[in-house]
Order: sequence, then C-alpha cells, then structure tokens
Amino acid sequence: MKVEKLDYYGRGVTHIDNKVCFVNNALPNEDIDINIINDHKTYIEANLKEIIDKSNEFRVKPKCKYYDICGGCQLMHIEEDKQEEFKLNKVKEIIKYKCDIDSNINKINYDKFYNYRNKIVLHVKDNRLGLYKDKTNELVEIDECLIVNKKINELITFLKEYIINKDINDITIRIGNSTNEVLLSINGNVDNYNDLLEKVDVLVINTETATDKEYINSIIGDKKYIVSLNSFFQVNEIITKKLYDKVYETIKELNSKNVLDLYCGTGTIGIYIADLVNKVIGIEVVESAIENANINKEINGVNNIEFINGKVEDKLDLINDNIDTIIVDPPRSGLSKKVVETIKKINPKSIIYISCNPLTLANNINDLKDNYNSTIIGIYDMFPNTYHVESITVLERR
Repeated sequence: MKVEKLDYYGRGVTHIDNKVCFVNNALPNEDIDINIINDHKTYIEANLKEIIDKSNEFRVKPKCKYYDICGGCQLMHIEEDKQEEFKLNKVKEIIKYKCDIDSNINKINYDKFYNYRNKIVLHVKDNRLGLYKDKTNELVEIDECLIVNKKINELITFLKEYIINKDINDITIRIGNSTNEVLLSINGNVDNYNDLLEKVDVLVINTETATDKEYINSIIGDKKYIVSLNSFFQVNEIITKKLYDKVYETIKELNSKNVLDLYCGTGTIGIYIADLVNKVIGIEVVESAIENANINKEINGVNNIEFINGKVEDKLDLINDNIDTIIVDPPRSGLSKKVVETIKKINPKSIIYISCNPLTLANNINDLKDNYNSTIIGIYDMFPNTYHVESITVLERR
C-alpha cells in the first residue's frame, strides 16, 4: 500500500477496494505492508506490518521502548517539527472544512517534548506496575514514562518494589508546578505506608488523606494554586502559562468587565485574569474543585470572584449579571446544545473558547455562527507526542 496522508489521529490513510483504510504508525508517501485488524462497513483499520520504503522526511526512531505496545502516545515516530506542522494544519483544516473560516496562524506554541506531564495514573496487576494498552485492560509494565516529570519516574522506580505482594489496584501521582510537591494516591489494601510518607507531601489511601496536608501547591505565573487529587489541573506547566497569558492579553484587549468562567475547575483562569475585570463568576461541577477554587482566591487575595458548584447546564440560567465576556474550557465533547442556547440568551459581546478538540470546537462555532464571528488566535501543543492539541478562539458578537 502507498500511504496518502495522516488523519486527524495521526494514522496513515490509504484505500483498499474504494474503502478508506487507517494504518497505525504509517506515514505519508511510505510503501507498506499491513495487517487488517478490523474491516468495518465503510472503513478498515490496520496495523503496520512492514515498511518497504520509509519516509526520511517524517520518520524517526521512537525514544520510548514501550511505544509500539503502550498506545499512550501516537506521534513519537514522527520528527518533532513535523508533529507541530501536523497539529497546526489539523486545527486550520478542520475549521476551514467545517466552518469555512480561514486562519492566518502559522505558528504553534510548544516547548518540551519529554518530561512535561505533571500527572500519571498507573495500574497494578500480578505485582506489575504500568499503563493500560490503548483501548484495553491489558497492562504494559513500565520502568519509566518519557513524557512525565522526572520526579514521577523516580517514584515509579520506588513503587515497582513497593507494590510486590500487595493487593493494590491503581496509583495516581501529581507534581506541583514549580514547587515539585508530590501527591500520591493509592487504591487497594495498603497496611504499611511509612516508607511512602518519606517520599511525598500528600498521601491518599483509598480516598482518605494519610498526611496533615490534603493538597499540593502549583504556581502559574505570579499566581499560586492548591491542587487536590480529583481536581482538574492542566498537565503541562510551560504551555499552560503561555495559554493563560494569551487569555489574559485577550481579556485586556476586549476591555472585559464582567466575566463568566464556565468549567472553571480550581479557578485557575478566573483568578489569573481577575485583576483586569470588575467581576468573575466561575461554574464547575466537581465539588472538590470548587473547594480548591475558594481557597485559591484567598491565597491570591482575589475579592472579585465567585464560584458556583453545579453542572453548567443547570446553573447557567441563574446568572443575572451583566456579562460581557464568557470564557469556556469545556470537556472534549464541547458545549452541549443547552449551554449554547443559554449563551445566546446571555448574549455576551465576546466568548473566549479554549478547546482541546478542534472537531467539537468547529461544531460549536457553527452553532453560534449566526450570532458571532470567530477567529482562531492561538494553537498550543499541550500534549507533545500525542495527537491532542489545544487552541483558543475568540467569538465576537455580530
């Protein structure tokens, strides 16, 4: 087979009997042999069997020894500049194809390709510690993960010995941005954890905190935030600051006064931009995140922000303030129809849309196109070596 291009998930695209075929780890212009793994009604999925003529332009040897079996990363076999080109073009092409909007952005914001993640979730089976193979419960035992903070890998080395002959199910590790504080959570039958206490700042055993501290500290710019086990917090320290700086700059340019921050998590963005505006209202469904958010505003001396706990769909109708700007940072599924319709009723002058999925972003741009003009203002590689990419779009009322 001859590979024609990459799809939006980093898979090679070719055709068999007029059906599109997606091939894992294949690259444009390569001649390949494949193994078909799923033959669906309208498309085929395949694995790469052999490269007959490889791409010298795209292909590099993956640095991770688990890359072919883990599935956590999808682009590590692609040269770094080509990864960024792929992600930049992916966002631009989706928005052009689905929304007929041209973007003049020719640069993607990125930094480290390795050791950038501040969080990992590990699983344990038969005295083995590792990650689940993509779309399965099959464990891939690991000694390290190349995309996580080096301090996490030091803990993995220790934990591989600690778990032996213990009935443990899963382990979560979080590292504080700039502080390097460690939060470790273990679910399972843990009877002795004194050795763990020497390694961490916060220890959680089966949802119960075993240390005096319940959270770690993270720093973004000049703001300090607490982070507990279940609270959402961006995983890439450097790119998060670049993204937040762009939101700050945009709020300043828009001269926003009353801001609604939807899916606000631990209040990070609202607090980051609070000194520019009269008022911020944040809405978040996770109760522990709102608890963190209220502590975060006190830590940073922010008095013009209010946090509401509940589903955005349920709480948005209750907002009566004269909102001129809405910030949204929704899950990968994007904004629901109900949220879109309520935003139209609120009718803000502008919407700042932070997206981790350009496909659902495009759908929401189309949902709002009768009311708002849209401009992509920034693309951010929060997750190097994976097909995921973040972007910021400004929608301004017509």
